[in-house]
Amino acid sequence: MLNIQLASKYATAIFEIALEEKNLDGYDKDLAKVRKDVFSIPEAVKFFQNPLIPQQAKKDLLKRAFDKEISATVMNFLMLLVDKKRIGVFNEIYDIFTSLKNKEQGILIADVTTAFNLSKKQQDALIKKLTSLTGRKIKIRPHKDASILGGIILKIGDKRIDGSAAGRLRALQSSLRN
Repeated sequence: MLNIQLASKYATAIFEIALEEKNLDGYDKDLAKVRKDVFSIPEAVKFFQNPLIPQQAKKDLLKRAFDKEISATVMNFLMLLVDKKRIGVFNEIYDIFTSLKNKEQGILIADVTTAFNLSKKQQDALIKKLTSLTGRKIKIRPHKDASILGGIILKIGDKRIDGSAAGRLRALQSSLRN
């Protein structure tokens, strides 16, 4: 809980700077690059969370990895996170930043679970359909789960629609028991 509160404080700060500079997409791109290149690697996350590793070593690694690849403001933000010993919650900060950005831009995130990977054409068709149904801009986060057998499970905000074969079989099984 404390980590989420801390992450929220820092995410809100970088979001407000990005908003003030009218550069939400640029900051998002830079933060996404940091996440993809460093904080999606479990060993790297452990490195940054390890209190025995000197702060300067963490800063040096970030500078070598992203020098001139991300904006100076985002780099300074990363250095601040290291100084304040908050770099270990970077992924949470990025998730909250992204949520704030999407809300500001009127974007809904749709978590889409299928038994197989959706093609680009299928994703585009789904985005088009969901956009027409909701009247809002949609971004999808695809997930693959072979256990649903077929169909689709869609989650937008707090709404969940289970159109999977496994879900229908469970419903049928339940109705037969009653």
